[in-house]
Amino acid sequence: MKYLILILTSLMLQTQVIDESAKSRLLGAKKLSLQWISWNYFGKVEVSEENGTIRLKGRQDSRKGGDYLTIEGVVTEIKATEFKFRGKIVTSISHINGGQPCLREGDFTFKVTGKRRYWRLQEMQNPCEDVVDYIDIYF
Repeated sequence: MKYLILILTSLMLQTQVIDESAKSRLLGAKKLSLQWISWNYFGKVEVSEENGTIRLKGRQDSRKGGDYLTIEGVVTEIKATEFKFRGKIVTSISHINGGQPCLREGDFTFKVTGKRRYWRLQEMQNPCEDVVDYIDIYF
């Protein structure tokens, strides 16, 4: 039920764009990574706009085994060095949480720091086990 409410709320939400150049940098097909899977080969995230709402949907799969990362939802706000995301992130890594999927739902922040060429999820603490997840979307 919580996920259904999240979807319905997201359908009515328009993205607040504070920085147009950051919006342009975010839109389109982007690389996606979770360090437990790989920083050498990437997943893909599609960032699209429809009726004033920016949507984000992506996946990274391991080349061996069944590890994966999925992300899906809407961008609620875009600033020069960060964007706010509302949706669902699922990680499934064989050596974390007994190999079971770990679900995060809600509001998240992705931010660029220093000279990095990617936005990094700021809520890095994995909610299912005491580890840090580096989830990055590249521009």
